[in-house]
Amino acid sequence: MKVLHIGKKGNMERYSAPESYLAQVETADAYVGLAAEEYLALAGDADFIVVDAVGQVTAELMDGMPRLRLIHSEGVAYNGIDLQAARERGIYVCNCQGANARAVAEQAVLLMLGMLRDVRANDRAVREGRQIAVKEGYMQRGDLRELSDCAVGLVGFGSIARCTAALLRAHGVEEIYYYKTSALPPREEAELGVRYLPLAELLGRSDIVSLHLPVNENTAGMADRAFFASMREEACFVNTARGELVDDEALIEALESGRLRMAGLDTLDHEPVQTDHPLLQIPEALANRILFSPHIGGITAASFRRSYAMIWEDIQAAAQGRVPRRVVNPW
Repeated sequence: MKVLHIGKKGNMERYSAPESYLAQVETADAYVGLAAEEYLALAGDADFIVVDAVGQVTAELMDGMPRLRLIHSEGVAYNGIDLQAARERGIYVCNCQGANARAVAEQAVLLMLGMLRDVRANDRAVREGRQIAVKEGYMQRGDLRELSDCAVGLVGFGSIARCTAALLRAHGVEEIYYYKTSALPPREEAELGVRYLPLAELLGRSDIVSLHLPVNENTAGMADRAFFASMREEACFVNTARGELVDDEALIEALESGRLRMAGLDTLDHEPVQTDHPLLQIPEALANRILFSPHIGGITAASFRRSYAMIWEDIQAAAQGRVPRRVVNPW
């Protein structure tokens, strides 16, 4: 049995438990972004592919791997894998749903707190010797808010959003709204401390709106001009999901108009982000109202260990002729 790993070299060994199925397979490491023929030259005889969540697995690559049984994302996202092509060829596609849920939820709450306390500007103020002036300004205006003062809307309500809701409750947030294609049963909502709202109503009632959705044909670019126009004035916006969910020009306009107080972004469209990205070219006054992090929400060591436990469980199932547990392209 052979595994083609498309991702960071050494991750499989670094994050797999000693007793995992890794010991029973041959592995070949390759970087993300190579041409199909390069992957085939390295491991065209592989039975399995394990691919970085931002990597691509095309029909062309599948056609060159006659023994391929399973393609497994290292993360939750799998939009770079041609699901239809895999289904037509009888190849399972799996992901690590839930493995990084707590890690990404922590990042979402971190960005929320960072915006409410304006950590970017306040860090700079102390470094520039303006500590007292800034502190007195907050005291006079009375505009420094706690998370528990806010209503928070979660757009999408999978495992990450559920963890986010739990962390928000721990911070004393009492108004937690969520939107998904269908509402949960009332009893489950009560247990989770959340309330379903239609999207437009959620946007209009939330002081903080946080995205927790996969990218697909229905969600790509959903945070557009209409989305931001529906948000409460001076609200904060968080994206720890996928950059492709957001129309960058619409986000810039919402910041310019004052509709948004701040945006906290762990992910951007067109990654890896270069210095000519539209959100990095805006005037300094607007730049101060965006808090970035480098797409690190889901890459804690603990989340990688959980991911590889899932990956080896699914690979072992496929190797033994069983249906893997986490198939996302059933047929």
